[in-house]
Amino acid sequence: MYGYLFGPVPSRRLGRSLGVDLVPAKTCCLDCVYCESGGTTALTALRREYVPTDEVIAELDGFLSGAPSLDYITFSGAGEPTLHSGIGRIIRHIKEGYPRYNICLLTNGCLLGDDALIEELRQLDLIIPSLDAADEAAFRRINRPAPGLSQKEVLAAIVKFRKSCRVTMWLEIFIVPGLNDTPDSIAAFKEAVSQIMPDKIELNTLDRPGTEGWVQKAGADSVGRFK
Repeated sequence: MYGYLFGPVPSRRLGRSLGVDLVPAKTCCLDCVYCESGGTTALTALRREYVPTDEVIAELDGFLSGAPSLDYITFSGAGEPTLHSGIGRIIRHIKEGYPRYNICLLTNGCLLGDDALIEELRQLDLIIPSLDAADEAAFRRINRPAPGLSQKEVLAAIVKFRKSCRVTMWLEIFIVPGLNDTPDSIAAFKEAVSQIMPDKIELNTLDRPGTEGWVQKAGADSVGRFK
């Protein structure tokens, strides 16, 4: 039984993926209205060692020593992985001890402008940051950030990371009908994407009930506006 690993799970985009959860459930910089894991209970942008790094590494050693077939080792879970101050050490451990494995990070992107974090993430094979709002009003309504975070800062953080660290990047946009699929919003997204220049854009919509019951699945017309 593992405390910080889950899976491997079949992922539609990552294949056979071993999940690594680095923070207690619902510890996050954002409290997104669409989150299928429920509302954020610890809303914070403070980086620290939320779980023992040595224990995470020990669990990875125990699992990976059997040379399992994996497409990715993925930092994800019900919180924001980059809040954990030991993520860089864990990535280095995997790359030095188990170089055959690709490493992916799913992130809300809020902290990617931090110089120390950029260095910690340089050995990633794939990063998938989210950008659900291209203006401040939508950011406040959709993502409900921790105090001190703004849409401009998050966009600037993702752009800085992209320019500083040539990790393959897939940008994820979650469509919330009526909030971020208007003509003005889509025009702002196009400008944001032109700044980030990701390798790929992934459009997502509601699959299971989100935190707020009023969030609806985006229809084909809504999705089509982004294409």
